[in-house]
Amino acid sequence: MDYYGLIGVKLSHSLSPKIHNKIFEILNIQAMYKLFEIPTEDIHSCINTIRILKIKGVNVTIPYKQLIIEDLDELSIEAKRIGAVNTIVNHNGILTGYNTDYFGFKAMLLKNSIDITGKTAVVLGTGGSARAVLTCLKDLEAKKIFSVTRDMQEKKSMPDDIEVIDYNELKNIKGYVLINTTPVGMYPKAGLSPVSENIIDNYECLVDLIYNPKETEFLRLGKKLEKFTCGGLHMLLWQAFKAQEIWQHIKINEEIFFKVFDALNK
Repeated sequence: MDYYGLIGVKLSHSLSPKIHNKIFEILNIQAMYKLFEIPTEDIHSCINTIRILKIKGVNVTIPYKQLIIEDLDELSIEAKRIGAVNTIVNHNGILTGYNTDYFGFKAMLLKNSIDITGKTAVVLGTGGSARAVLTCLKDLEAKKIFSVTRDMQEKKSMPDDIEVIDYNELKNIKGYVLINTTPVGMYPKAGLSPVSENIIDNYECLVDLIYNPKETEFLRLGKKLEKFTCGGLHMLLWQAFKAQEIWQHIKINEEIFFKVFDALNK
């Protein structure tokens, strides 16, 4: 029996065990996926524990996607570009970091026909997930990309081709897609939106990386204003499938994706 899991602080809302254990079941892989809630002061020793316990792989979520990089032996190409890791592979004690958020976000856009080429995209947040989103938007040739933050010190660590603004400046921006990468509106604090209706009305599409609840207040306001909306469940699933492909060294058929998606919806 091989073991995998998710590292984070508060994980009771996570659907990852249901997703990955369902994939193991469908593919007949003898493995189990668990949640590992790790206090901030223990995160660095936790990474070494992965080696000691021979855990085959883990996913990483808030707030550790950037913090754990210093503890890894190697980084994939996309993880180096993004500066954040959400998937780790343990190969004989060598820990390699990947970023499957990038692939999950890209798949979500393409599958929902959200074409940002030559258009303006605005990203709320500057954390690990935001950095994967920003890199993907650049690769998909968005015309203009804004990153919105409450801490303008973040500007120092952002690429020059990303325009960093604060929330007060957001009222002056209009664009094609507005993307929420913050935890505002996530269970158990559902019912909150990171921005008001006046801001939302300046965009054609709304994308929320939050998947619990399935429809956040941010997306509910978007539907009310007749915007195209897309929740985070698709991204969660696509990034999970990419992680499994990396861990298992296989290509997973899209039919399995929809089997797991249907199981989650039920």
